[in-house]
Amino acid sequence: MIKDKDSITGSFHFVYIVTLIVGTIIQFSDESEFTVDMSNMNLTHVPEDLPPKTKILDMSQNNISELHLSDMSYLSGLKILRISHNRIWWLDFSIFKFNQDLEYLDLSYNQLRNMSCHLIRSLKHLDLSFNDFHVLPICKEFGNLTQLQFLGLSATKLRQLDLLPIAHLHLSYILLDLQGYYAKESEKGSLQILDTKTLHLVFHPNQLFSVQANMLVNNLGCLQLTNIKLNNDNCQVLIQFLSELTRGPTLLNFTLQHVKTTWKCLVRIFKFLWPKPVQYLNIYNLTIVESINKEYIHYPKTALKALKIEHVKNEVFLFSQTALYTIFSEMNIMMLTISDTPFIHMLCPPPSNTFKFLNFTQNVFTDSVFQSCSHLVRLETLILRKNKLKDLYKVGLMTKHMTSLEILDVSVNSLEYDRYDGNCTWVGSIVVLNLSSNILTDSVFRCLPPKVKVLDLHDNRIRSIPKPIMKLEDLQELNVASNSLAHFPDCGTFNRLSVLIIDSNSISNPSADFLQSCHNIRSMSAGNNPFQCTCELREFVQSLGQVASKVVEGWPDSYKCDSPENYKGTLLKDFHVSPLSCNTTLLLVTIGVAVLVFTVTVTALCIYFDLPWYLRMVFQWTQTRRRARNTPLEELQRTIQFHAFISYSERDSAWVKNELVPCLEKEELRICLHERNFIPGKSIVENIINCIEKSYKSIFVLSPNFVQSEWCHYELYFAHHNLFHEGSNNLILILLEPIPQNCIPSKYHKLRALMTQRTYLEWPKEKSKHGLFWANIRAAFNMKLTLIAENNNAEAS
Repeated sequence: MIKDKDSITGSFHFVYIVTLIVGTIIQFSDESEFTVDMSNMNLTHVPEDLPPKTKILDMSQNNISELHLSDMSYLSGLKILRISHNRIWWLDFSIFKFNQDLEYLDLSYNQLRNMSCHLIRSLKHLDLSFNDFHVLPICKEFGNLTQLQFLGLSATKLRQLDLLPIAHLHLSYILLDLQGYYAKESEKGSLQILDTKTLHLVFHPNQLFSVQANMLVNNLGCLQLTNIKLNNDNCQVLIQFLSELTRGPTLLNFTLQHVKTTWKCLVRIFKFLWPKPVQYLNIYNLTIVESINKEYIHYPKTALKALKIEHVKNEVFLFSQTALYTIFSEMNIMMLTISDTPFIHMLCPPPSNTFKFLNFTQNVFTDSVFQSCSHLVRLETLILRKNKLKDLYKVGLMTKHMTSLEILDVSVNSLEYDRYDGNCTWVGSIVVLNLSSNILTDSVFRCLPPKVKVLDLHDNRIRSIPKPIMKLEDLQELNVASNSLAHFPDCGTFNRLSVLIIDSNSISNPSADFLQSCHNIRSMSAGNNPFQCTCELREFVQSLGQVASKVVEGWPDSYKCDSPENYKGTLLKDFHVSPLSCNTTLLLVTIGVAVLVFTVTVTALCIYFDLPWYLRMVFQWTQTRRRARNTPLEELQRTIQFHAFISYSERDSAWVKNELVPCLEKEELRICLHERNFIPGKSIVENIINCIEKSYKSIFVLSPNFVQSEWCHYELYFAHHNLFHEGSNNLILILLEPIPQNCIPSKYHKLRALMTQRTYLEWPKEKSKHGLFWANIRAAFNMKLTLIAENNNAEAS
């Protein structure tokens, strides 16, 4: 019994519970600590340690058999209490006297037989259904529940005045569980339900419908019957039962759930309801038994607007297809839904049909449905989702005469299009087309309605959108998600496109030109693509950043790098790369400028430090050394031939020849002078080097004239180089005339260094000091004079 009741609860409680209590729950959504869920915990009694501030308490699906005052007295703020699916058999409502804020109380699916009537006036939802009450548990105190909106009750017997205490209440929903209802054939129950908008009656699921009772309801807008089992014999019992309930002009919605009936009885129910004021008829979980034979029915003028039949099971295996489908095709209503059935076809309705909406979702329809049917001229919406359609060309041909058709849904089929002529026939009125979840390829773009505005092609096998395709000038929304596209579509083909969904494709290097060229885009979703985070992606990321966040759906969480490996998983908004590394022209210009600056800098430094001059000197020195290595060994043996080599400016030659040379030669010193000792035929540089190397000392006569002589600088350079090469102290500097530092050219930095680091002899202007000057000169040679003399004597002997 409980299992059957569970299946029923899921179907009718949900809508009302959401409507009534969701507002209350939202009030405490920020106070989750006030919600306690102890459902399905095998409890046998209410726990004693519940938080005193609990406002929502769920103890359903347990084994609690009793409730006591002490269980609830300290929960003064309790507003919602669910204690359904337990074993409570007795309830004294006085236990809730300290719960004055209690609004929602669910005691369904227990074993209640009796209860007291000390009710809380704050109750808005009270569910006592699916219990073991013999009669409806209504007492006069129920009349005080002025805020009550939902009332669930159970009974095995109906009495006319049972609901009199609540006659003045305006209820939104009454649920009446009559699964245990029993009455003798001679007895006929009666019940006056004075005022409710929705009445839901639940009968026994395994018994033939046998309730013979008169029910009078005022202002009834929605009637729902659950568990209706019929055959040809008791079909009239249901019709008689419905006679009073469907009499009022306010009943607009009638629903049958879990119906098991013969085809003949179902047609009789249609005949009965057709002239009634009901506008919306819904049948869920319909099972057809016994046989299906041709039934004659003439549909009179009706207030019925829509018939919905969902979840049909046909237990008749041999029957006339025409007998079945004719009943539905000849209905004179605007909206017909037949979904989740084993139906394989639907007949073309007669010319007088009034269909504007047809929904045949999840059937077994094939490409033959409505072919050559020219009578659906009023049809505006056609849904053939989840069927067995295979040829897109035939789908287009099917719509040829549906001149009012605007919305077509043929998603979740096996549609293909393999024609290359592009000669498709579509009715020109289609503006919304759903072709998603098929096996369509790029060729689908050669077979589309010309004026379509909303096109859904997601979850197909499209690899590219061909450019030379038919112009879809009216297309505003395009969904091509979950395909294999590598590029964005060209807005030149869809110049009015405003919504694009292209996520979950194979786009790795999208072009930034798309957003710049598609000026009408107001919503784009391109996430979950394998973006390759390289320089090519940089402009696309920048263009996304310039667009308003509400335009790019899923930004930034759905936009991540897929490669290279070091960027994998990085959000595109966090991907940064240097502009220099991405712009080849800029990179070349930068390198060129850097090389140019380096070259100019090095050139300037070379000029400043006279590097060319030193290079020439090194070259000359190297050449001389090379020639020396090629000279026989006996010629390379070094002998000192001169005591001193004198370097001077030609302008100072008078002082050198008249003063310096006579004084030195008077001391028997051999002096090397360029004008008498340079060997003809050799280069000047080579003669300078030879003289320096064959002289014990090198004397430099410094003056402003010396500074101006480049050859003097050559001689100084080689003499200084020889100083380091030989490791001796062979330089003598004579300052003939003072030389201001600013007069020494910058390229003669070696001369500057020598004058700073070495002691020089200054030629005195006063004659009285000349003796001391010459004494210093002679002292520079005294240490070697003896050795030279000894060498000479040895040679003489």
